[in-house]
Amino acid sequence: MKGLRFLILLVLCQNLFSCACEPEQIAHYAFKGIEVMIGKGVMPSEEIRALGDFENMNVELSTSSEFGSTIFLKLGNGDPKPLSNQREILARKCAELYLKDFENAKEYDQITVQFIQTDPQNPENVAMEEYVFQVSDFEL
Repeated sequence: MKGLRFLILLVLCQNLFSCACEPEQIAHYAFKGIEVMIGKGVMPSEEIRALGDFENMNVELSTSSEFGSTIFLKLGNGDPKPLSNQREILARKCAELYLKDFENAKEYDQITVQFIQTDPQNPENVAMEEYVFQVSDFEL
């Protein structure tokens, strides 16, 4: 019995570590699993990334804030040109696109869009600007 377990473990390890899988494919399936648990569209779309040419995007979902449940959409190191004027309009457009794609958006009260810029010379130097919108203000 012990030998059979060892053989099964050996075959499983060999299959996992010898496959020619791409890391992107594995990450894709991991995110699919997250979306199944939390709701479709939880990860920001590439359309949002393109609006400000953001280098990184992150989402945090909070259900225990003093203002009710909140979605935090964090957009990092965007291109200064689209971010230079009318940031509130850009933030609202990003919020609108995110809420349109996220199937559980109606369960939240607010969405906070944060523009985060990091100094490439000194990564500890960070600037953040945030805009808060009520989810009920958007057509879902």
